[in-house]
Amino acid sequence: MDSSSPTTSPALATDRSALRAEAQEALQALTGRADADFHDGQFEAIAALVEERRRVLVVQRTGWGKSAVYFLAALLQRRRGSGPALIISPLIALMRDQVAAARRAGVRAEAISSANPTQWSDIESALDTDELDVLLVSPERLVNPRFRAEQMPRLIERCGLLVIDEAHCISDWGHDFRPDYRRLRDLVAELGDQVPVLATTATANSRVVADVAEQLGVQTDGAAPVLTLRGTLTRDSLRLGCLTLPDDRARLEYLARYLDDLPGSGIIYTLTVSAAEDLADLLNRPGRRVVAYTGRTDSEERAELEQALKDNEVKALAATSALGMGFDKPDLGFVVHLGAPSSPVAYYQQVGRAGRATDTADVLLLPGREDRAIWEYFATASMPAQADADAVLAELGASGSPLSTPALEARVDVKRSALELLLKVLAVEGAVDSVRGGWVSTGAAWAYDAPRYENVARARREEQQAMLDYESLQPGDPQQCRMMFLARQLDDGTATPCGRCDVCTDPWYPVPGSAPAPRTRSHEGAPAAGDGSDAPGTVPADHGDDNASREAVSRLLDRVGVPVDPRKQWPQGLDRVGVTSESGGPVRGNIPPGERLEEGRALARMSDLGWAVPLRNLLTVDEQGRRVDAALTPAIANRVVEVLTDWDWQRRPAAVLAVPSMTRPGLVRDLGAGIARIGKMQDLGQLGLSPGATPQRGARNSAFRVAALWDRFTIPPELAEQIAALDGAPILLVDDEIDTRWTMTIAGRLLRRSGSGPVLPLALALVS
Repeated sequence: MDSSSPTTSPALATDRSALRAEAQEALQALTGRADADFHDGQFEAIAALVEERRRVLVVQRTGWGKSAVYFLAALLQRRRGSGPALIISPLIALMRDQVAAARRAGVRAEAISSANPTQWSDIESALDTDELDVLLVSPERLVNPRFRAEQMPRLIERCGLLVIDEAHCISDWGHDFRPDYRRLRDLVAELGDQVPVLATTATANSRVVADVAEQLGVQTDGAAPVLTLRGTLTRDSLRLGCLTLPDDRARLEYLARYLDDLPGSGIIYTLTVSAAEDLADLLNRPGRRVVAYTGRTDSEERAELEQALKDNEVKALAATSALGMGFDKPDLGFVVHLGAPSSPVAYYQQVGRAGRATDTADVLLLPGREDRAIWEYFATASMPAQADADAVLAELGASGSPLSTPALEARVDVKRSALELLLKVLAVEGAVDSVRGGWVSTGAAWAYDAPRYENVARARREEQQAMLDYESLQPGDPQQCRMMFLARQLDDGTATPCGRCDVCTDPWYPVPGSAPAPRTRSHEGAPAAGDGSDAPGTVPADHGDDNASREAVSRLLDRVGVPVDPRKQWPQGLDRVGVTSESGGPVRGNIPPGERLEEGRALARMSDLGWAVPLRNLLTVDEQGRRVDAALTPAIANRVVEVLTDWDWQRRPAAVLAVPSMTRPGLVRDLGAGIARIGKMQDLGQLGLSPGATPQRGARNSAFRVAALWDRFTIPPELAEQIAALDGAPILLVDDEIDTRWTMTIAGRLLRRSGSGPVLPLALALVS
């Protein structure tokens, strides 16, 4: 713990003793235990906030009791006449738990979030009448113009304590950087030095700690420096392991076979939404409920699933990182990862959900071959580009009124998700502002911090390599240990070998192809090998459903044919990018039914379990980022036939037409010709390309993508004659990938307007 205490006078010591007694009584009310006492550092943080009005950064492991510090400090501050505490909390789930915990301690707490808009006016009234001790808000709420204009001035004027939970989100060096958290630096400055500030996190290395402390330290001369209280980050209850299996089939069969042997209920993390959904479908069965929890799960269902896990009504939630910070089930028995997070720090944060109030919890990593490709996608998607920032600022500067995000999207070629992130970054850095009606330029000078972003990108690559190093740790090295490795990634130099992980001892989990080795759990309360108990990790005597599990895995991995919904509306702002109809009129609103595609099919998603690797191997790019025109493999060709066989179309296509490809011409041409031959359909060859057409690059959002495609394709006279001869029969339109769906939409519209019958798109891979 990086703290030091000056010599105290007798009077101050007496006051401190009285404060401790008062705080301990409140702690016992919060926990419901008459014997509750403070962990090392908890009371020191409370005293620094209440007595000295300090700025305090607490870095302590999950389960240490950081929330107790800020609730008790808020309560004690209120008793001394201070205003309500403002707690910045990142997740709705966390807010729910925090409000419930505060109320148990007699703290009057409420939260303002997207989950309770009907209660906002009542909460605001309670603030006005001083009936609230604690208000929890998300960092995103600070951007809301109405909240910022109507609520923030009153909160700043009356705030008795500011708490920044999950403070690593402030730092873009952190594993879960959120641009809106950067606004808190300005909020800290507005509060002044008389309002104590507490920042808490369990996942911050030295670089993140320094960055957060620097932002908390915005103050006038003479104020005390930020007090950092840092404890050991190792978790004695966790038993870590990593098992590398050859492919997705082996990993899924392993989970299907051994999931029931893991203790209690837990979380199985995946890297993608589709993997979580597929995994839940595979593992869910009578007597063993497994449900998906992802970013696509609505807020009401999330709350229900979280409660079901807390009540042990499910064996596991198959979850993405959407279930992370803030979820609190003290007796969570296990955490399994199907695919590794991109950094040991992110991994530590997720495994920290387990074993918070139990003697033991099992943590197993099952890395996948596709992990690195997924890491790279998310890493590049989160980094703002200078050209994009310059384009956004130029458009806002030229506009005489606020521009909404959709309006901006029609002016700059930036994908919606990236544009929203970029606007947040620019807002935090003072270059733009969110107002009613959209975004405006502030006119403030702004420069792209290229060195910082380059350093962050380098740090991300180093974190990825560290995760690979974690996976490759080998038993027998006295200087290695999985828990010690994770702690050192967080710059906790106090860690020593845990004596429990599969590097310190033999594997505690079943290893396929080997006999179960005798094992002893080194932590108190756990069963030893040979004591007659069914210790989690030992191979059960009977797995009679192994064949059923293997068949279920095969059904999942062999499943092909993902529906692709047709686009039904044009993006906004096509007039601004030069798109007009054949008559010169605007293109907007609904796509006429007679110009739409039918529902299509893709062989599989690029993120599907089982298919990510073979599809990426086929649809690969070279070292310069150019697409490789590889040959269609027999295995994938056979799966395409299965998709066609199972397709429940109303009328069977009479002909096949390929979208012309300038990057994979052989693959797409062979795909179309092969389908025509096997399906006994007419081979129409491919659409024509307009003169001067070049390989498609750069267009990222919908409006610019449509503009780039609008006049790209042609129908040569011979093809027009063939289409007319089909007399309205359906056409199968094939391509290698479907990403935004606009290529197929524009090509299909051209065909429909030329007199074709229904157009059914088919591609090897659905990218997004």
